[in-house]
Amino acid sequence: MVEAQRAEGRGAEGRGPDAAAEGLPSAAGAPEAAGAPAPLRVLLADDEHLIRGALAALLALEDDLQVVAEAASGPEALAMALAQRPDIAVLDLQMPGMDGVAVATSLRTRLPGCRAMIVTSHGRPGHLKRALEAGVRGFVPKTVSAQRLAEIIRSVHAGNRYVDPELAADAISAGDSPLTVREAEVLEYAENGAPIAEIAERAALSPGTVRNYLSSAAAKLCAENRHAAARIARARGWL
Repeated sequence: MVEAQRAEGRGAEGRGPDAAAEGLPSAAGAPEAAGAPAPLRVLLADDEHLIRGALAALLALEDDLQVVAEAASGPEALAMALAQRPDIAVLDLQMPGMDGVAVATSLRTRLPGCRAMIVTSHGRPGHLKRALEAGVRGFVPKTVSAQRLAEIIRSVHAGNRYVDPELAADAISAGDSPLTVREAEVLEYAENGAPIAEIAERAALSPGTVRNYLSSAAAKLCAENRHAAARIARARGWL
């Protein structure tokens, strides 16, 4: 009888801790970092491999950001975005195939859950206007630090908009451009003296259409030729 009582006591002692935790998940079975939000999924697109790689490495140091894809051209950025479905697409403005604004425009309809940002070394007011019209939520110069960029990414994902203050001030002082998007595009190609045939090839237009755009741009800017028109537009921040 004593032995039976001892055995029963030993069983109660052995069951004590287990009984207290009965029906509760063990520490090993608890979800890891319960309640912690998943990292923001980021796509980086820049045709300069060194810049893109350095930026990816720096953003990887942020616990709440995850670079899920990198792209070197506009079409590649769009394809990677549709495949990986990132939360944020950080796009270079000028890329082969499609520029960042064109990619953002496509993402707005094809992947509305992905917010787009433009990071550029060509921060002209005209570019800013196009970007905002395309639904871009952030417009940032490449001189921004990686830490500041990470902060802007978080803010944009939260539903805010960020435009570099200096660029915003330039856009206000420059006023609205009288040029259409296509006129500004061909005028920018003509800026360095490119011949009509080359401009037509780069813009995917016929030579006659290019001449019409250039003539219209020169008339709007009261310039004697396309080269003078390009200089005027550049000085006013419309290219």
